[in-house]
Amino acid sequence: MSSDNEAEDRTVWDVVVVGAGPGGSSAARAAAEAGRRVLLLEKAELPRYKTCGGGIIGPSRDALPPGFELPLRDRVHAVTFSLNGRLARTRRSKRMLFGLVNRPEFDERLAQAAVKAGAELRTGVTVSRVEQHGPAVPDRRTVAVVLADGEIVLARAVVGADGSASRIGAHVGVRLDQVDLGLEAEIPVPPEVAGDWRGRVLIDWGPLPGSYGWVFPKGEVLTVGVISARGEGAATKRYLEQFIGRLGLSGFEPSVSSGHLTRCRTDDSPLSRGRVLVCGDAAGLLEPWTREGISFALRSGRLAGQWAVRIAEALDAVDARRQALNYTFAIKSGLGVEMGVGRRMLTAFSQRPRLLHTTLVGFRPAWAAFTQITRGSTTLAGLVRTHPMARRALSALDRRAGAGAQEASAEPGSRPGE
Repeated sequence: MSSDNEAEDRTVWDVVVVGAGPGGSSAARAAAEAGRRVLLLEKAELPRYKTCGGGIIGPSRDALPPGFELPLRDRVHAVTFSLNGRLARTRRSKRMLFGLVNRPEFDERLAQAAVKAGAELRTGVTVSRVEQHGPAVPDRRTVAVVLADGEIVLARAVVGADGSASRIGAHVGVRLDQVDLGLEAEIPVPPEVAGDWRGRVLIDWGPLPGSYGWVFPKGEVLTVGVISARGEGAATKRYLEQFIGRLGLSGFEPSVSSGHLTRCRTDDSPLSRGRVLVCGDAAGLLEPWTREGISFALRSGRLAGQWAVRIAEALDAVDARRQALNYTFAIKSGLGVEMGVGRRMLTAFSQRPRLLHTTLVGFRPAWAAFTQITRGSTTLAGLVRTHPMARRALSALDRRAGAGAQEASAEPGSRPGE
């Protein structure tokens, strides 16, 4: 091979990852740990704010790099459940249920872990598109990542982890069947108010079908938010205002108020196109009921990084396609199954929120299942798969949800769950 060709080869990265959130940093770290040349691109400067409750449950913790030090702001041992502000009850645990982080700190540490593994990080870089054919692509084993300033970055494989409005996801053709609006406020409070919340979170099943609110304490700041289906923007905003008012927090000025759309993929949505993979929010991967996305991003990102290495090594389009299909199978057989159970839970919850609330606060096995899931000793799908009682309970919820849907269609003026 000539020296000119060798110089050209050195300009081609093995893997380029777009987006330095949990999914992108996990993908970059996994590929770098495999000894590949990895470039991690992020449009913002780190640390940067992200609308997110910041709950780190067991599956998220278990997907973190070895030795990773979580920047915990609080450790949760108690959960207060309420039904649109009523019927509140607190359940407690001697063992920690999950931890709470500020996303700017958490995401920055994950990016640093990727750099420590050998990835190169570039911030303040916006990707406008990717090209797999055309004049910018020197050969069919290469993907061109085109930046907003016109610069072209070449790679043997690309991982899109650029959020729920992903440009890479649009290139792949990700299809969505559930879009929700989350509204959140970061509210600084006096020490005496913060002390009332220390070690305890609130989950409020909301007035809109499938909606809920949360209070997550992080030192002297409370993260307060609500989420519901897109299209209910005014009602969602009203829910947040009423929620904050009921909590007695209206007199405190938020330091940050933000909104964010979460998106769930369809079962048949693609996760790859040619030498390009997507993971995390860019792929529409999150739990449909709780809209928990951090663990889905971490786990799918790690898989994407591992399979991107194999795609980078593929000598032709057939082999690259085979590796991409293997990535899709890995996602569907794990996270996809969890999403399927989550969809069933969301349907049941939307129709019968009071039943779910009563079960969680009054039925000890339900609380035990909640603690096992948050600690990471099982998943929602694993619980249904291995415990006959859980399967029967979910089937019963399915039947009740179906009955509720029939009642709602028969009585257009009624609201499900009332």
